[in-house]
Amino acid sequence: MNRLPSADVLDQVRDIPLYRDSVERGEFPILEKPEIARGFPDNWMTPDLARALEAGDAEYVLSTGTNHARMRLIRPPYFLLRSYYRLWSEHPDLAASWHEGARRISLTTVLATEHVARVNAAKPGATPGERWLDDRTLYLNRRLDPADWDRAEVERMLAEIREVSAAHPGGSYLLDCSGNHLAQLVRKVTEWDLWDRFPRPSGIVHAYEYAPLNVRAYLRSRFDCPVVDLFGSTELGYLFYSDADGGYRPYLHDMSVELIPVEPGSGIHSLIVTSVRNPYMPLVRYRSGDCVRTSDGGTDPERIVSFCGREKELLPAPEGPVAQADLDARVAAVSPRVFLQQLHLTGEGTCRLRYTTFDGKPLAPGDETELALSVHALTGRACTVEHLDHVPIGRSGKYAWLTTQDPA
Repeated sequence: MNRLPSADVLDQVRDIPLYRDSVERGEFPILEKPEIARGFPDNWMTPDLARALEAGDAEYVLSTGTNHARMRLIRPPYFLLRSYYRLWSEHPDLAASWHEGARRISLTTVLATEHVARVNAAKPGATPGERWLDDRTLYLNRRLDPADWDRAEVERMLAEIREVSAAHPGGSYLLDCSGNHLAQLVRKVTEWDLWDRFPRPSGIVHAYEYAPLNVRAYLRSRFDCPVVDLFGSTELGYLFYSDADGGYRPYLHDMSVELIPVEPGSGIHSLIVTSVRNPYMPLVRYRSGDCVRTSDGGTDPERIVSFCGREKELLPAPEGPVAQADLDARVAAVSPRVFLQQLHLTGEGTCRLRYTTFDGKPLAPGDETELALSVHALTGRACTVEHLDHVPIGRSGKYAWLTTQDPA
């Protein structure tokens, strides 16, 4: 199905070469990532964009590439940062601390930190490798795998948190993170009894990658502050945020969303976004690559209850495709002690569920048996269960939930 954008969107894209044929036909097919890159930047170039690039009002950037090959983009300077800060300034659970001047500390994939270092190194007079994005945001992580943080590295991060916290009159700061990275830090702080050196944040936002249900509950149990999920992407900015009750609310200024079933009856939908938030690369019916579920299985974006993983990572199964969140829900239903889980496809019709726990101890045999049966029911594959001390992180700085590779 090809849908015609609103008149306002048509006015903003009609001169862009990429959309010229669609405007003439009155039909806009779904925009895939390869189409964005094909012929770049000429496929986006207009006289207005050329003038903006020359004046410095637009710039070429690369996406961080943590979920896909890095894409070349054109956008206003600090586009994503301004979008992010605007959301924080308007979020019902974060706005008060933000307007009081609380700084943002980010603990996430090292790729994001390296991206900040590259950006800062390109600034005139900047020190290469600098981890302050601007005067509000500090990036902490310097290692690919947070399991490799030793005591000295953890104490260094805690010292930086204390310094940022102490700079605010109320000792307030906001902690931006990958949920898995923060859970790793909490485990190590607990193991080494360092909680007296860890100032508590006024709010926690987890983004960057899917946060398992057990990780979300683990963080809520350790911190007496709002724990908020944000959903978005480098090229779009942020689209949805969770509220205090765990439900999702749209944040779609200059955007609209449609849902398309990935397979009839599966209940999983592709997220298709039209956005003119970035005036230099407006995206019409863009497939973000993300999947969602709704409360009733329908296509109403207002009923989204789960951002359930990446479309390219869906696992075919007899009862329909399985997403990351589907496996996660099965695991969380068996035991809240499971930290990370990874499904290893071992052969035709077989798999192995590898897992770690927050306390480092394996589950009881009965729980492992229940897990094996639940995964079999979900995937149609005979399943064995294996406790590990360590699930290695991927090259992207995120954890893969589905793999055919043996652990390192």
